[in-house]
Amino acid sequence: MLIDKDIQAWVALWSDEGVLEFPFAPAGWPKRLEGKAAVADYMRHYPDHIDLHDFPDVKVHETDDRGTIVVEMRGVGQVVETGEPFDMTYVAVVTVSGGLITHYRDYWNPLAVSPGGATDFTRGDR
Repeated sequence: MLIDKDIQAWVALWSDEGVLEFPFAPAGWPKRLEGKAAVADYMRHYPDHIDLHDFPDVKVHETDDRGTIVVEMRGVGQVVETGEPFDMTYVAVVTVSGGLITHYRDYWNPLAVSPGGATDFTRGDR
């Protein structure tokens, strides 16, 4: 869905009370989003800044909790504003209940982007 730039469909995977956390978020970026509406607002400008082409490396690890998985993945594409390559490795801890995401902890590398730069889709001026 992110590759297809269908943010609305991606957000539809979320529970109304879903929580999205970014434990390594740099200063000025949100560390925790509560609720589907907050997730939708956060993601709405994502395709305007990052043009994802593929997730070439995805590993899913099951846990002892039936509703929780750990996912290692790499997203590649292009930074829209600059044309520079985008290549980010993520580890996510995802919990699902009733077929919807209830909790998503996104351990992405903040050193790979600069707040306020071309990949900062949270900026208010975009």
